Formats: sequence, C-alpha cells, structure tokens
Amino acid sequence: MASVRNLKKNVNYVLGDIISEVIWIGNNSEEGEKIVQEAFVAYDDLIARINAKQVENKKAHFSKINEDFKKIANQLVDKVNAL
Repeated sequence: MASVRNLKKNVNYVLGDIISEVIWIGNNSEEGEKIVQEAFVAYDDLIARINAKQVENKKAHFSKINEDFKKIANQLVDKVNAL
C-alpha cells in the first residue's frame, strides 16, 4: 500500500464502478438493489476504518483494511457477474 490517500481512491473507484455496472446492466431487480446497498455499506465501513485515528499499529491496520477491501470487492463482482 503506497498511501492512505491511494487506498481511499481505490475504495471509491472500485465500489463506484461496481455500482455503475449494476446500473449499466439495467437490472432493477431486488438482487441489483441489494448489491448496490452492500456496496454502500462496505464503502461506509471501509472509509470509517481508514479514517480511524486511534490505531496502535498503522501498518497492520491498513494491511487488514486492504485485504478486507479486496475480499469485499471480489464478492461484489461475483454477485454482479451472476446477474
């Protein structure tokens, strides 16, 4: 991870692309809405964790966030592909 700024940008871009892909597909089903809601919840959670100030080991903290982000993004992409 190069910087916190780049991590925030990656979270924003990737989750935004997932949301736009669901909208682009034009699938107004409940499944599509659930995926969009999951992306919003994941975004809020990840940004809150990134902005946390009281962290003992910053390197481990941000590494864990990065791993969780990749896992969440892959799960959401799999759900979008299943639509």
